[in-house]
Amino acid sequence: MNGPEGLALADPAEVEWDSIDWAACEREVRRMRQRIFKATREGDWRKARNLQRLMLRSRANALIAVRQVTQRNAGRKTAGIDGEVALTSSTRAGVAERVMATRSTWRPLAVRRVHIPKASNPAKLRPLGIPVILDRCHQARVRNALEPEWEAQFEPRSYGFRPGRGCHDAIGAIYQACKGPRAKRVWALDADLAAAFDRIDHDRLLTALGDFPAREMIRGWLKAATEPSC
Repeated sequence: MNGPEGLALADPAEVEWDSIDWAACEREVRRMRQRIFKATREGDWRKARNLQRLMLRSRANALIAVRQVTQRNAGRKTAGIDGEVALTSSTRAGVAERVMATRSTWRPLAVRRVHIPKASNPAKLRPLGIPVILDRCHQARVRNALEPEWEAQFEPRSYGFRPGRGCHDAIGAIYQACKGPRAKRVWALDADLAAAFDRIDHDRLLTALGDFPAREMIRGWLKAATEPSC
């Protein structure tokens, strides 16, 4: 199989952050995501896994991941247990170099545990784990390899935490199902699973991943210890 052209398989080198062609990086990552999606839809798992390995080695993917974490995410100014953030071009370039150098060797670190008010009831607090910046970058990088595989086979009427979907899509689907005098569905169920992510079966999740190339890194994130905030 031919790999991505140009920048995607370039060797890690010194990053000139302000001179990166972000449009080219976005195109490269989007093209690879589309190819993974298509291979999964066609049931060609060998091709899908090879494409995912290419994505995980992709320089463009690493750069896009670092940009997302350090420039675009709301939590870019919040540090993990190492106290590190990257808010300048030079520090972002340094993070990108370290991410590319540890693409296949990174071992997840402990997360910093903080408690924040719940949106539905500010009087109650919910725990939040804050990974170190390199973990967040590797997570974004791995997501671009894993997400298109699952989008290709996921439930079509699921809208939560999915790319390009949100609450308004769910509202529209409910309206279409319930409108008119002959609607068969005239009620909606609102439910919440208490402590779902605290109790989810990690082994079952890992089994569902099959032979995904970054499976062991994901295992490390699931098992990562937490350290309380000061």
